[in-house]
Formats: sequence, C-alpha cells, structure tokens
Amino acid sequence: MWIVRVDMSDRSYRLQDVSAAYKLLGGRGLTSTIVSEEVPPLCHPLGPNNKLVFAPGIVTGTSAATSARISVGGKSPLTGGIKEANAGSSWAPAVANLGIKAIVVEGQPKDKDKYWLIHLTWDAQAGKPKLEFLPADEYTGKDLYEVFPKLYARFGVKANIAACGVAGEYGYGNSGVCFNDMHQAPTRYSGRGGLGSVMASKGLKAIVADATGGPGVTIVDKALFDQGRKKLADALRSHAITKPKGGLNSYGTAILINILNEAGGLPTRNFSSGRFEGAAKIAGEAIFEGNKQRLGKELYNHACSPGCIIQCSNTWYGKDGKEQVSCQEYESVWSLGANCGIDDLDVTGELIRLCNAYGLDTIEAGTTLGVAMAAGVIPFGDGKGAIKLLHEMGKGTPQGRILGAGTATTGRVYGVTNVPVVKGQSMPAYEPRAVKGIGITYATSTMGADHTAGYTICPEILSVGGKADPLSPEGKAALSRAFQATTAFIDSTGHCLFIAFAILDIPSGFEGMVEEANAVLGANWTGDDVVKVGSAILKKERAFNEAAGIGKEADRMPEFMKLEPLPPHNQVFDVPDAALDSVYGEL
Repeated sequence: MWIVRVDMSDRSYRLQDVSAAYKLLGGRGLTSTIVSEEVPPLCHPLGPNNKLVFAPGIVTGTSAATSARISVGGKSPLTGGIKEANAGSSWAPAVANLGIKAIVVEGQPKDKDKYWLIHLTWDAQAGKPKLEFLPADEYTGKDLYEVFPKLYARFGVKANIAACGVAGEYGYGNSGVCFNDMHQAPTRYSGRGGLGSVMASKGLKAIVADATGGPGVTIVDKALFDQGRKKLADALRSHAITKPKGGLNSYGTAILINILNEAGGLPTRNFSSGRFEGAAKIAGEAIFEGNKQRLGKELYNHACSPGCIIQCSNTWYGKDGKEQVSCQEYESVWSLGANCGIDDLDVTGELIRLCNAYGLDTIEAGTTLGVAMAAGVIPFGDGKGAIKLLHEMGKGTPQGRILGAGTATTGRVYGVTNVPVVKGQSMPAYEPRAVKGIGITYATSTMGADHTAGYTICPEILSVGGKADPLSPEGKAALSRAFQATTAFIDSTGHCLFIAFAILDIPSGFEGMVEEANAVLGANWTGDDVVKVGSAILKKERAFNEAAGIGKEADRMPEFMKLEPLPPHNQVFDVPDAALDSVYGEL
C-alpha cells in the first residue's frame, strides 16, 4: 500500500511506501498521527503549513459489514485544534482498493483564486495509482447538486467524488468535505470543523477516484477475517436497533427525536429547554408516515455507502411525490428544526438540501441559526427566514460570512451570552444538563463539542451496554473516557460508529470487529487492546491541542449551562472541574 503525497504548490505527487510506524494505523488513527507529526500546531488552518489527510479505515474496501468510512483530518479553522471528521461513501473503498492507505494534501498554489481537481485512477501498466491534475474553474462557485452530475457525466458512473462547496471557497469555519452517496448525490459529509475550507485553501475543488483495475485490500488471514466478519454481521442483524426493519432501518436516526424529547434532553430554541412541543412532527416516525402518505407505500431506509447492513439513511419526499432531500438525519432535523423552533419536515428538508448544496455542516448551521434567532435576527420558528439566512451564507454576503463562520462567531458578533459551544464547535443534539455523560464528552473531547467522540447516550438514554442515570454526574468521567477511547479505535477501523449498539450488547460482535482488523493487518490485538489503541490516539490529539494553546482550561461547559436550570428537569451542568480534568489525566 502507499501514502500518496500531493503538493498543490506545484501540482505534483509522489507515492510513499507505508512505514512500519503506520502499518497498524488507519482512519482516524492515521489522520491524527500524520497531523500531529507533520502540522505545526500554531500554523494558520488556512495557510500553507496545514495539511489535509484522507484515510480509509483498516477494513474499508473489504467485505466487512458497514465499513465504508473515510476519515478526513487536519487543523480545524473552527476550533484551532486537531480535527478528524468521517463519512460513509463509496469514495472510501475506492481509495482503499487502489492500494492507498492515505492521501496527504500539502502546500498551497500561488494563485489562490485558481482551483483544481485530481483524477485518481489505477495505472495498470505501471502497477500503481496515477493522479492527473485538471482545471476545476467550471465547478467553482456552484451548487454541489449542479457540480456532481457534471463530474459524473465527465468521468463516468464508476467515479467517486470528494469535494468542497462554496462554503469552503469562502473559507467558512462551517464547511465540510462532501462525498457522493449511493445515488451519486452530494449528501455524505465529513462535516464538522471546517475541513472543507482547508481543502479549498489548497486550491483543491475535488478528488475524483475510480478504482477500476485496482489491486484491492490485502487480507493477511482470510479465515480469521471471514470468522470476524460473520460474528459482527450476525450481531448487527440481531440487535433491535441495527437489525433489518429495526429502529434505524425503519425510522432512521431521527427515531431519537421522540426519545430525547421524552427524556427532557432535546435542546430546543437555542438550548433554552429540553423539550419541544413540535417534536412528534419532525421525528423519525413522522418521516416514515409522511413518506407513506405521499408515496402510497411503506418506505424503509437505504445504505449511505457500500456494504452497510444497518441502512439508516432516509429520503424525504415532497408533497408532489418527488424526492426533496436525503437525508433527514437526527442531528440535522434537530438543529434546523427543534433548536430553531421549526416543526415542519418540508422546511427542515429544504434547509438540509441547502446545506448539502453549499457545503455546510448541518449541525453548525442549525446552532448558528438558533443563536441568530436568540439575537432577534429572525424569530424562532421562522422557516422562511431560516431559508433566507442559509441563502445568505451560500451567496457569501457580509451577513452570510458572519453566519458561515459558525456559532461562536455569530454569538460574539450579535452579543449573545447563551452560545452552546466548546472549543469553538457547537454542541450536537443532546442537552448536557439533562444527559451529564455526553456533556463530559462535549467538554473534554479533542474535537470540540462532539457526540460521536464518546457516545454515552448508549447507556444513559438507550440502555445499551448497561444503564446509567442521565441526570447524575457520578461515574460519568470514567464512562466518557472509556467511550472516547473505544470510539477512537472504531473510527480507525473504518466501521460506522453505529456498530457500537451491537458490539456493546453482543460480545461476539465486539470480538468480530477485533478479528477483522487483526486479519487485515496481521496484528494480534485482543479486546483489551481496543482501549489501549484508542487511548494512544487520544494522547496524540491532546498533545497537538496543548501545543496549539488548547489545554485543560478549554475543557469546560459554557457558563450559562452551569447557572441556568434547564426545563423540564431544572438541572444545571454540575459536573466538577476536577472530574472533567480526570478524563484525560487518567488516560
């Protein structure tokens, strides 16, 4: 396998053999290692010294179930610290099947208004990947729903696309890297942290990958791989949340809307309440029933990427029966819905479609709108006003640039005190005053506020992997630490984080995940090594952040959450600072 080094300053590339130090790494483990070793922590995120790293997971490109994830890493324009954001897309296995362990994009062109795309293919004669640099001017400044069909028309149906939208071109802190879904649409995002702007700062509009003729992924021990693959697949197919026509396949991730609302942990109207009176209108059940009414049949969800057997990605259809958008995810429906006081799926669907079109992270976009609503820019519940503000972001107007900079900047500009961010990144769809463990993850994660960094919602809300009282801070530091370390390992395998539901409850599924990785790498990890490997990744990320000036003092909740009780439980975030400091102090 190779590390592909791309220098955008002169549009050159070289193939580098994978060193022994990188042999057992993949996904997040590899992106964070390269960033921590090669990016100066104090560099400007949009300057020439930052690097953008793409790395498929360890088992990505194999037949392992639900494993088509790509990790994207760099220094974040939003947080100023290290960032890894991952997505599921056919782009990930395409890169892996070309024999590529990582793509490292370096340098910066002198002409910062000039954009390029890379066509990545297999050179059969040379027996190695080949990169071709092509002008991308015709694709810049445009809606990604316009760009992707043009790229497919040019490069064919076997193409797989990674691109940035206009949000990246504008240098927004809220800009993601967009990948194609199974229907060739621009809907799968490594959304958080502004990495789309890092991509654009390199003068790189898109990477089009075609794995035709590629060597595929080498599996050292095929028998062990098949054994592990079966164990994990069987666990996923039997768990209530992940099985066919189970919770996620039927109602998508938005099944959590009603669950968190009932728990009093659904952030509403800029985190001013834990319950939203319109929750049932935007929940996964409403999406299912709405589609049934509009299409005249039950519509179960589909895979976002090859090999996914959970299949939680939905499509929302308009009143005319035509597709409006994919996908109305829990986080997106919440941020652009409940958090903004909006209870109309047609409105949230349009807001999500616009985020996809412009290259915006839906979570950061919704929390930014919530802060703008709290400032009186538009009223809570004003769907038309919210759509107009997203268009302002897409146009790059002065107001749009303020909003595109993210939630924290918007709060500062408009003088709002209740701004739900940690380390510059906005909180996702779980109220930390009502779910204390996830609050600890928000506060201490190396990525800024991020639920996927340590999803304690499993035991706190869903009773998966045990049961924990969400309102109690007791024992939650250790819980978050364990989840963060395990998640760093999962993010390195290339598996979707949603395998966690099954592997927490079904020991054989956990064994299968480890066996798959061992079989591909020729490693000898045990279950105990999962936390050790994950902890090593976290330590690298933590060291980078500390060198960038982001120390334990940044591992804190916004002041208003410590002072203002949250309805309906009237709880504050009462986790002691010492408990927060212990999360990384005991790694």
